Amino acid sequence: MSFISKLGVSVIALAVSATAVSAESSNAAFWAEAGKAYQGVTLHGVTESTPPSNYVKDVLAPEFEKLTGIRVDIETTSWDQMYDKAIKDMEAGTGIYDMVYIEQDIIYAYLSRNFLVDTTQLLKDNPALKAPTYDEANFTTFANYFRGENGDLFGIPMEAFIKVYLYRTDLFNDPEVQAAFKEKTGRDLKPATTHAEYTEIAEFFTQWGKDHGGDLWGTTAQAHTGHAASWYEYFESIAPTFGVYNWGIDANNNYAATVANGGQMNSDAAKAAMKYWLHLRDIAPPESVQSTWTEVATTFAAGRAAQGLVYGENAAWIASDESKSRVVGKVGVAMPPMEAGVMADAESGKGYVGYYDGGAFGLPITSKNKEAAMLFLQFIAQDEVQADWALAGSRITNNATYDDPKVQELDAKLNGYFTMLRDQGKLFAGAPPYPFHAQLREATAPIFYQILTGAIDPDKGLDMMAEKSEEELKALGYRK
Repeated sequence: MSFISKLGVSVIALAVSATAVSAESSNAAFWAEAGKAYQGVTLHGVTESTPPSNYVKDVLAPEFEKLTGIRVDIETTSWDQMYDKAIKDMEAGTGIYDMVYIEQDIIYAYLSRNFLVDTTQLLKDNPALKAPTYDEANFTTFANYFRGENGDLFGIPMEAFIKVYLYRTDLFNDPEVQAAFKEKTGRDLKPATTHAEYTEIAEFFTQWGKDHGGDLWGTTAQAHTGHAASWYEYFESIAPTFGVYNWGIDANNNYAATVANGGQMNSDAAKAAMKYWLHLRDIAPPESVQSTWTEVATTFAAGRAAQGLVYGENAAWIASDESKSRVVGKVGVAMPPMEAGVMADAESGKGYVGYYDGGAFGLPITSKNKEAAMLFLQFIAQDEVQADWALAGSRITNNATYDDPKVQELDAKLNGYFTMLRDQGKLFAGAPPYPFHAQLREATAPIFYQILTGAIDPDKGLDMMAEKSEEELKALGYRK
């Protein structure tokens, strides 16, 4: 879930050069020999147009072709079109795509439908296909989201990031702003740790923007009234910080969603989370009611918000790319604000503090070029090509990437984002392992959007969503 952007020409050129050096110095002979059997093959992949995916298309695919002679065409498109094209291809068995982007939250549905090739087994069955630089042990623990019940990998991780609290250091450190905030609130201005503090800061800066005639508001809000991005913001980023985990559904209690049956989707905590978020939406920039993950990133980069929850894959370009961001050198990173007890839940494994997002490239069962595609997936999984990819897309999937000097240099400019990802990423979590993910989202989204437009009272709307969830889960055979 991501910002749609194209890497600048200069960045691409530098990255190609760096990637070429690392790839050519690392077993180039293997790639040349392995590619001989697949001359004339063109691999086709589909993914969302994001900084990490554009890097694959513009940098890694051409370098792979240079080394192997195998052409790779990567189609980058919108989030909804990506899913639609991939799923329809796999359902119909047409074999158009040899690689499909699998977001962490949809992998369980794909596995339940046997859409994907077991890449671990494929390499065991074809040992000559195994690249000397490829090792599953290189991946961070995020790779575990793409393992089947047998422990094998069904997706090769290509991006992983957490959704973090970004704030404007130039504003938070401005003596005039600090004095005004202290006079108004009685406390020092610093990144919020609780929802009450975050709200207070958001209200202060929205008023500050009005009073000073500036184009500034106190917070971002991913609150589109007709796009799944808002549904995800609430359930994956806001509700958990109030102690409502796994969408408020208790999988161990007959998939209960309503409080009456033991669920939490319409609990007091869930309702408090909704009202908190709706209030932030109301004091955020006017485009927030039409903002997806794309617009939230551009809003913050444009300097229109003092703080906000932003997907980490955008952190690098927001903090460092002057051609696209007005807040370069002015970005701080912090943990999301949360209620008492949430951090303890996260540390114990009972809960989590926010969203750990990312994705992998999967190899469809329907692909006509499985072995050639497996070569490419191994190529992009090497430690040797990761550092420049991390610089381009704020994503890290291999443990060694954290120690690269270039990544550490950028980490300093990001005020420790990569350090947070490494050390505190375990406190965040991906979507719950629900095969019914998409069905439940689509069943409840119409009610959710009515809450956002004001057609339904928030409390009543969450009651309706919880009831609708149980109804849908019963129809799908999960709830007895």
